[in-house]
Amino acid sequence: MLDAHQHFWKVSRGDYGWMSPDLTALYRDFGPGDLEPLMRAAGITQTVLVQAAETLAETDFLLDIAAKTDFVAGVVGWIDMLGADFAARLDHYTAQPKWVGLRPMLQEHEPSLIADPRFRASLAEVARRGTPFDILTFPRHLPGMVDALRATPGIHAILDHISKPDMTGPVDEAWAKGIRALAAVPGLHCKISGLVTEAGADWTPDRIRPFVTLVAEAFGPGRLVFGSDWPVCTLAASHGQVVDLARDLLGSLYGPEAMQGIMQDNGLRFYRLKKD
Repeated sequence: MLDAHQHFWKVSRGDYGWMSPDLTALYRDFGPGDLEPLMRAAGITQTVLVQAAETLAETDFLLDIAAKTDFVAGVVGWIDMLGADFAARLDHYTAQPKWVGLRPMLQEHEPSLIADPRFRASLAEVARRGTPFDILTFPRHLPGMVDALRATPGIHAILDHISKPDMTGPVDEAWAKGIRALAAVPGLHCKISGLVTEAGADWTPDRIRPFVTLVAEAFGPGRLVFGSDWPVCTLAASHGQVVDLARDLLGSLYGPEAMQGIMQDNGLRFYRLKKD
C-alpha cells in the first residue's frame, strides 16, 4: 500500500511559516522513526514525502531524509515558480534521486498569483517536461486554477486534499463546481487526503461522506489517490483512523480492484514509482 502524501519536519530549521506553538500537536519534530510503526500497523509499505515550507532548503532536507529512508519512494519538493531561474532549478532537482514532483503552496497566496505571467510560463515548462505537479489550493483558488490548467495542455497534475473545502457544513456549490471543472481536465488526478482537518474536531464519516462521494463521481476510481496527510491529520485524528476512514468511505463505493488502484497503484503510476 502507498501513502501518497505525508510530511516530515524539524521545527528548529525555522522555515515553516504556517507553524506556531499554539498548534500543539504539530509543533515538534516528526521523522521516519515516528511514522514507521504507524505505517506497519496500517499495511503501508511506501510513501511520498511532500514539502511543507516554501524553501529550497526544506526540499534538500527532505531529499536527504529520503536517501536514508527505504520506505520513502519519492519527494515532492518546492521551487519558486516566479523565479527567473525556475527552469535551471527544475533541471537540478529533476536530476536528484527520489525527486518525483513539484508543489507550489498556492494556498498561502492570493488567487491572482495563478494569473501571473511568470507562474503561467513556469507551469507551461512543467507541462512540457511532464513533471508531476501537486495543486495545493483552497476553494477560492479553483476558478483561476481551472483557467490555468485549461491553458496548459498536457499538464500532469494532482489536486491535494480535495482543495480543502469547509466540511463542517453541507457541500458548497462553488467548491463542487470547481471540482467538476478540474475533473474535466484530461488526466488530472485527485488525492483523497486532508479530510479530517477540514471537517472539525468532532468530524464523523457521515459528515465527510458527501464530499468524498462528489469527488469520486467527478474523477472516477482511476484518478483517485490515497494520502494520509500525516502528521497534519493528527490535529483531528490518528493515522489509523485516517486510513480506516478512506477505506470505509471509498470501499462503500468501489470493489477490491478499484480500491487497489486508489490505495496504491494509481499513486505509483502518477508519480512514476516502482512497487516496493
